[in-house]
Amino acid sequence: MRILVTGGHGHLGRAIARRGAGHVVTALGRAELDICDEDAVVARCAVVAPDLVINAAAYTAVDRAETERERAFAINADGAAIVARTCAARAIRMLHVSTDYVFEGAMERPYREDDPPHPLGIYGESKLAGERAVQAAGGTVVRTSWLFGRGGPSFVHTILRLAAERPVLRVVADQQGCPTWTDDLAEALLRLTTMPSLAACYHFCDAGAVTWHAFASSIVAEARRHRAVACERIEAITTAEYPTLARRPASSILDTTRIRALGIEPPPWQIGLSMVVAEELS
Repeated sequence: MRILVTGGHGHLGRAIARRGAGHVVTALGRAELDICDEDAVVARCAVVAPDLVINAAAYTAVDRAETERERAFAINADGAAIVARTCAARAIRMLHVSTDYVFEGAMERPYREDDPPHPLGIYGESKLAGERAVQAAGGTVVRTSWLFGRGGPSFVHTILRLAAERPVLRVVADQQGCPTWTDDLAEALLRLTTMPSLAACYHFCDAGAVTWHAFASSIVAEARRHRAVACERIEAITTAEYPTLARRPASSILDTTRIRALGIEPPPWQIGLSMVVAEELS
């Protein structure tokens, strides 16, 4: 299968290329393919002639989006719509990667695909707009959460850096979600390509809900297995004690029942964390 990956130089795009054995994967970064340029997208699809496009290109600066609304929507909404229209016009299957931040985080159970979205910030709003454009054109949305991968940037890389520098870290303990290794998401996306038909939306995240504080504690514990760290203590703080421009969902755990019904079973996030930390500190 010929697969075109937009956002191909990000850590998810690189993971798809690594995991794509048996396929012809063309992973293009923004310098090679700007999804906001419709002529460029049309031309590239004509050259590559993909059977599938995975749109992993995104504006992901959650806080900066609050002051860069136009740019966030240009990439996450308009760019996604351009890719979706191009795919629809050429009968190319499309998978579009989205986010748990389309939900407000007030629900006490994990969010299902058909739960009404209600984003709290511009980033989530722009991603939701992109989802709707993709689905209107017949593409499939795959929502994920708390991505981390080789080479960063991610929360894992931030904590590794800070743990090497500071004796005490202060991390929010009243927001929870599911960390997801990019390689696991890449594998799930590639598995979806083998299905004869797909629903409009799936949730995929690694198994195990955790708070940012507990996730940071696991990262530091993994780091200690490889080398000494400066960090001696990780203090649990509230969201109110760590104000940010954008509001975050208090609980954005995703229900993965639908994708597991296809035989795609999310692994525990701890496996990916161990791999990433070992590679970063080797």
